[in-house]
Amino acid sequence: MGFFSWKTMDTNESIPNNDSALNTFTVYMQDDKGNTWIEHDYEGYGVFGGKDYYELLSEMNGHGTDRSKGIEIAFHEHPSGDHNLGVLYPNLRRNNNRKYVPTGPESCEHQGFFYEEEEE
Repeated sequence: MGFFSWKTMDTNESIPNNDSALNTFTVYMQDDKGNTWIEHDYEGYGVFGGKDYYELLSEMNGHGTDRSKGIEIAFHEHPSGDHNLGVLYPNLRRNNNRKYVPTGPESCEHQGFFYEEEEE
């Protein structure tokens, strides 16, 4: 099983998981109803504050908390995980002071783990 990760919508930073070489930071996941889940130590599997991103994506789009359906919604027409028009996405931010926007976060090409070492 691979890692899932995104870039924060407010700072455009990759969300690293706690097994990567980068330090984790607090991430706020918000739905379209104003509910917020807070994650302090992301493990890399799409769960923020005890709530699965893909279950929430499915729920927000009227399909209940079906994780497989959420993954299908996210990747059906856009294999890169970029957004489908007309779909509501959870928001992922580093700061919890923003209003919900219907477009969600950009997928992270590093999967929150596979970062290149910085050259000295």
